[in-house]
Amino acid sequence: MSADPTLDYEAARDELADVVAKLEAGGLSLEESLGLWERGEALAKICDRHLAGAKERIESALAAAESEN
Repeated sequence: MSADPTLDYEAARDELADVVAKLEAGGLSLEESLGLWERGEALAKICDRHLAGAKERIESALAAAESEN
């Protein structure tokens, strides 16, 4: 169950929320729970990459604006 690295942030976040809800609901076999947990970890990494990229863009924009002043 590998995460699609082309997922945008919102799609990865929404799928991660679904994974968490399923895990919290319980009633799954150990194998199903582990599969969902692995998918959740992969989705969390995608979200982290998107957020890191957004942070870099913001920092670059702020630095550019500051250098103009």
